[in-house]
Amino acid sequence: MSTEPESGYVTIEQARYRYSAAGPAIVDGVDWQIPRGEVHCLIGRSGCGKTTLLKLAAGLLLPTEGAIRVGGEALVGPSPRAGFVFQSPTLLDWLTALDNVLLPISLKRRPTTTDREAALDLLSRVGLANFAARRPGELSGGQQSRVAVARALIGGPDLLLLDEPFAALDALTREELQDDLLRLCALNGTTALFVTHDINEAVYLADKVAVMAAGRITHARRIELPRPRHRDMRYAPSFAAACRELRDAMDGEPAVGRERPAA
Repeated sequence: MSTEPESGYVTIEQARYRYSAAGPAIVDGVDWQIPRGEVHCLIGRSGCGKTTLLKLAAGLLLPTEGAIRVGGEALVGPSPRAGFVFQSPTLLDWLTALDNVLLPISLKRRPTTTDREAALDLLSRVGLANFAARRPGELSGGQQSRVAVARALIGGPDLLLLDEPFAALDALTREELQDDLLRLCALNGTTALFVTHDINEAVYLADKVAVMAAGRITHARRIELPRPRHRDMRYAPSFAAACRELRDAMDGEPAVGRERPAA
């Protein structure tokens, strides 16, 4: 029976991960909790361990020490409750956008009419209602990323894990996709953990942001912006202050109001 703690739908408990027994800890004693329905972001320099921590939260890797719990249950493999969006859209070139969205279902069984209707609805919600029959080569980078998000959501996951999915896109397309993501998560009550290098993106998306360095969470900040988020928030003094504090934390400078790293 699930014994989900009140404070966290996703609970990371003293998680460590090494690629080999004698190797260094890529993730080194991380404690973190994500309440149900919240969006949390991980930021940090390349090589800090944030993508490895994301894979641990997905059950794609198992911790060398500690535990990862989703809904109170310790992960022992890929979580059936989670959807994953990679850095690249990783669409299959020979399938249409609709069939790419349906791929997770097709790998298990034959999609039903209800499945196809759900996939078409997701494509509509990400602005691709008229692109269902197109193949990836006929879609822009932003459109491919939208298909990848829809594919991750087709199974109705409780948890969405995203590894810099918008990094290669232009600034305006990124902002549109951020709004799409927040709208879809709010609609379905989806919990999300989002990895990014972009501080502005993290502040705009997140209820809470963690800074990682050398495999550890070194700084944490709640983002006290109302939801739903909107474009004008990006220019507010409180938004700039949050970005500055997080940048200072990444640079190793003291920041006012810093939380304890464990959360």
